[in-house]
Amino acid sequence: MLKKTAMVVAAATAIISLGAHAQQASPVGLWKNIDDKTGKPKALIRITESNGEYKGKIEKLFREPGEDPNPKCDQCQDSRKDQPIIGMTILTGLKQDGEEFTGGQILDPANGKVYKSKMAVVDGGKKLDVRGYIGMPAFGRTQTWVRADRAD
Repeated sequence: MLKKTAMVVAAATAIISLGAHAQQASPVGLWKNIDDKTGKPKALIRITESNGEYKGKIEKLFREPGEDPNPKCDQCQDSRKDQPIIGMTILTGLKQDGEEFTGGQILDPANGKVYKSKMAVVDGGKKLDVRGYIGMPAFGRTQTWVRADRAD
């Protein structure tokens, strides 16, 4: 009887651990975008999920002294043209595909270009690798975003 109880407890613990791991793997939350060229933070982006689709919206920009604190996307070619970058949805259409989130698009407000996108939660949910690319994922670049909505 004791052996059976120990097995039930072990199974329950495993299930709870899997649930916690699955929860950790979600990209939903607030992320600090780190520029892959300079290593400096660029923005805070809030990722949300609705009906299995993940989107990201800029909540804050980290600007240098003398830079416009509320720039507009003057390089954008779509409905976002000349709209404020703060509050702008830049990441759309991502859906979970195993451990990755694929099939989306990401806008680079600095140049107005829209790229295909995919992302993966890494480092136990503390980081998010976001890749923008043209054609195939091999032809692009990856930024690592750092989770900003929880203390570790």
